[in-house]
Amino acid sequence: MRIGLLLPLFTDTVAPARETAARAADMGLDGVFAYDHLWPMGSPHRPALAPFPVLADIAVRYPTLAVGPLVARVGLTSTSHLRGQFAALRDTGSEIICALGTGDSLSADENRGYGLPLDSAAQRREQLEILVSDLGRDGEVWVGGGGPLTNAIARRHGATLNVWNTEIDELATHVHDGPVSWAGVAREDLDAHLAALAAAGATWAVYAPQTDLDALGLALSRRE
Repeated sequence: MRIGLLLPLFTDTVAPARETAARAADMGLDGVFAYDHLWPMGSPHRPALAPFPVLADIAVRYPTLAVGPLVARVGLTSTSHLRGQFAALRDTGSEIICALGTGDSLSADENRGYGLPLDSAAQRREQLEILVSDLGRDGEVWVGGGGPLTNAIARRHGATLNVWNTEIDELATHVHDGPVSWAGVAREDLDAHLAALAAAGATWAVYAPQTDLDALGLALSRRE
């Protein structure tokens, strides 16, 4: 199982993301990821950096790290523009995780706040399936887990299903159907959580930005 970290993007400067990526590389983590939100969930007054420019910057600085959005949301921009963003990220030469999602009712206010159209769930799934099919020809694709219809898109195309903050038993049920990556908030006992995720069959564990990096570093050292 590979280990990753979400970068702190809810700031008005890229410095915290660069500092976190530097520590991730030094610790021997496998990758770093970035939220794709126009503002932190439920906090429209706070800033949020765009994921792709930050990830490109990190990819050039720290080529040992895999990079990817978690997840790039269809409907915030066109499918052609999303393809172009992933293509530009691949030009860095780093390993790219093409993680995609449809968004949900919790993120809908971001579209409305910026005057962006809000397509129906069926339309977003259609866009998602096109992108999963296209991007899967060139590399690894993840699909943000949701309802059965969204999850089925991942399974039809052999993509990894990414689940958010789920418990081990629920993750294990998805593993029966294909590859699953886990992302979420670090548990108090990181050693036990990492061991449980690995035993359940997770391909990745990606921890949220507020993770205690000293504690994560110790847990990683004990896995070696």
